[in-house]
Amino acid sequence: MPNPWTGKGNPYTRTEVIARLRNTMSKGQPIIAAGAGTGISAKFIERGGADLVIVYNSGRFRMAGHGSTAGMMAYGDANAVAMEIGEYEVLPVVEEIPVICGVHATDPRRRMWHWLGKVKDMGFSGINNFPTHTIIDGKFRQILEETGMSVKKEFETVALARKMDMFTIVYVGSPEESKQMAEAGADVIIAHVGTTVGGSIGVTNATMSLPEAAKITQGIIDAAKSVRKDLIFLSHGGPINTPEDAAFINEHTDTDGFVGASSLERMAVEQSLTDLTQRFKQIPVKRKFF
Repeated sequence: MPNPWTGKGNPYTRTEVIARLRNTMSKGQPIIAAGAGTGISAKFIERGGADLVIVYNSGRFRMAGHGSTAGMMAYGDANAVAMEIGEYEVLPVVEEIPVICGVHATDPRRRMWHWLGKVKDMGFSGINNFPTHTIIDGKFRQILEETGMSVKKEFETVALARKMDMFTIVYVGSPEESKQMAEAGADVIIAHVGTTVGGSIGVTNATMSLPEAAKITQGIIDAAKSVRKDLIFLSHGGPINTPEDAAFINEHTDTDGFVGASSLERMAVEQSLTDLTQRFKQIPVKRKFF
């Protein structure tokens, strides 16, 4: 349903976003969501047929030539960056598909009910939990859990968004987190299996095989299904880098589609710019200077 003020799509209600995704599934098509760190990325991701655009702070780092993990570090205000990209770059150019805002739910300086209200007022059609502490482990994760910056804050924010009738699409890294997100009322669960491989700034050693990724993904799905049957499941990260990789995961799990960030936005720019520049360097020239 178009926005009555603009004639365009955003913002959509939670019910409308879910209906759109279910309609895609009813046609036997995969759901494809894509992270966008710039307006031009969002514009052409939409033209490519994506179902959702997700705006989060790592997109800015990624498109500046840095690893997406920079979005997990204290290099800026993650919530403010996502809001700025959405307001000035992505929302003005996306014509029709829902745009989702990444929310750093564990930021102790923000009242989440107040921030979610701002996200909604800006015209986003839902939220995503990024930066997410679900992909942090070890001693640092333990410290975060014990000092008030727990993943529990992400579950609470999703529950609050559900109460505010906002669509939620969430990253999880384990079956237990998947169950808790399902209990909180998440609409779409993304099985995050690590930083994306490949390209100039992808990981090379901190990854796993596709069969391993499929096994982890299915475990995350099974855990959520033990709580609710109405969820939608997507894959993301690690070795799932190409359309063929995403197809493998869809064929070996109960996923309904894929979320691409580096694998869509960064990879497309890296190779195409390299190839195009090389082609320009091969054009003939008549004048020569000695």
